[in-house]
Amino acid sequence: MNHRKILISVFVAMTAFGSAQAQRVKGSDTLLPLTQELAEEYLEEHPDSSVIVTGGGSGVGISALMENTTDIAMASRRIKFGEKMKFAEAGLEAEEVIVAYDALAVVVNPSNPVSKLTREQLEAIFRGKITNWKEVGGEDRRIVVYSRETSSGTYEFFKESVLENKNYMSSILSMPATGAIIQSVRQTKGAIGYIGLAYLNQYVKPLAVSYDGGRHYALPSVETAADGSYPIVRPLYYYYDSAKEAVVSPFISYALSPVGQQSVLAQGFIPVKMESDEGTVQGDGKDNEADNGEEAVGR
Repeated sequence: MNHRKILISVFVAMTAFGSAQAQRVKGSDTLLPLTQELAEEYLEEHPDSSVIVTGGGSGVGISALMENTTDIAMASRRIKFGEKMKFAEAGLEAEEVIVAYDALAVVVNPSNPVSKLTREQLEAIFRGKITNWKEVGGEDRRIVVYSRETSSGTYEFFKESVLENKNYMSSILSMPATGAIIQSVRQTKGAIGYIGLAYLNQYVKPLAVSYDGGRHYALPSVETAADGSYPIVRPLYYYYDSAKEAVVSPFISYALSPVGQQSVLAQGFIPVKMESDEGTVQGDGKDNEADNGEEAVGR
């Protein structure tokens, strides 16, 4: 990925026209590498445009949108009711677009013999009720639990989906980014954590997960996320102020185009529209789900 090209384009645009001409995209670290890739491809087709992409977490991006320090907020969880109220109080109207879907992989050290867990076992581990791997068929070794920090949309979604909105254990080790979780799990034999599917590599081992009490297990992959057999799947969002639709529409339209969605797949995410043997993950990008936040897939 040529990050230098993006930065140079942004610098030239800001110098020539002022910072208001640059589309600013900020938020979810899960969406960060995908959006950087989309921005690079978009700039190749639109050399007179400029896009600057930064991370910080879903909450940071949504706050920046309210403060008018970004044009698009990237979020790996849905906007909260309280955030909607703050938008309304500020006279803003947040528009929501699903740009991709993402599977969360539960990962352990590659030396760990445990290969699968139920949702109930995962809940007990992340809440501190199960503390030794021997309790789930593994070695006699203390479980070291890693999580994302509280500002992360990934933290919020894992709590909602796996813990059923119960609290994490108080002694959980919070990491500022996905890379830190991968490094920690790689270096700690008793470790467990969770990461986005696109970040999965040979240094950590994904677990098969069951949401039906152990009757069916599935490993995380683009295919199992798309056909619904892998349960921990979430939408990934772009949010913007409706008053700026004309400004952000070209980039968002590119992200949702066939070319943009091919990049989504190439980066290890699930496209908004994807045919599979068992079913279809699809949509037009606009979220038509009810306000209770139930997900279209993986629940």
